[in-house]
Amino acid sequence: MAAHAAELDPVVPPMPERNPKALHEAIAEHAPELLPDFDAHWKRAIGDTFDLGPVPAFVARWWVEYAIARDPKLDAHLHDLEQRAAESTDFAEAKALLEEASRIRHKALRTEPGE
Repeated sequence: MAAHAAELDPVVPPMPERNPKALHEAIAEHAPELLPDFDAHWKRAIGDTFDLGPVPAFVARWWVEYAIARDPKLDAHLHDLEQRAAESTDFAEAKALLEEASRIRHKALRTEPGE
């Protein structure tokens, strides 16, 4: 029975190399719902300006977005935390939920290629 349950869990793809092209390819293959925003952000921040200065920040932002989106369970958990925080009328509860969401995002940023 345990083997059957493991088969139902989606395989989380490994992180790509940490560069815009590899990240774009990974998003296109494993999280295509992110692609329109990725492309629009690239065009606005880098493509239209021809300024490569923002590339590290761009990659960092989309690294986190992809690291989370590639894992449906993690993505759902993060969105649940953020939704619960938005709906909470208790400041301490909302703060705790957002701190947990922040920890998830920081951990995603530290994910290495191949993990």
